[in-house]
Order: sequence, then structure tokens, then C-alpha cells
Amino acid sequence: MSAGTGHPPSDPSIPMPDRTENRERLIEVAAADLPLHCPMPSMLLWNAHPRVFLPIEKTGEALCPYCGTRYVLKGGAAAEH
Repeated sequence: MSAGTGHPPSDPSIPMPDRTENRERLIEVAAADLPLHCPMPSMLLWNAHPRVFLPIEKTGEALCPYCGTRYVLKGGAAAEH
């Protein structure tokens, strides 16, 4: 936390073990991650774009229009009922 602010430090050189930088361009996600949105909760938000929800259930793949990250659903597209 930054001194006296109660907020995490904004210095990107300070490692945050439970966060990942938004550098990966292919991310495999599970059904537990749905509804899918980018950036995901595990990504650092200091260099992120606005949250956008991505429809991945029908095709098993989604592409973020902001950062170009491609998401692939483990097990492929959901079966139609």
C-alpha cells in the first residue's frame, strides 16, 4: 500500500504476486471465469482499458477489441441445449 493512501502502489516496477501484467495475448479461461471480461481480475489495472464483456460461450473463443488479447475457453464452446 502507498504510504497513508490505503491504495496499492502505482509503480509498475513493484511486483504484485497475485496480479499479472496485460502482456499475454492468448489466455485460456475456464467455465468458472464466466461471464468473461477483459481485463480479468488477475490483471494489473494500472495499464488496462475499460472493462468489456466478451461473448465466448457459443464459439469457445473471443478477442478483446481494446487490447487484442485472444481468450480460449477450456473444453471449447458450450453445448446448445
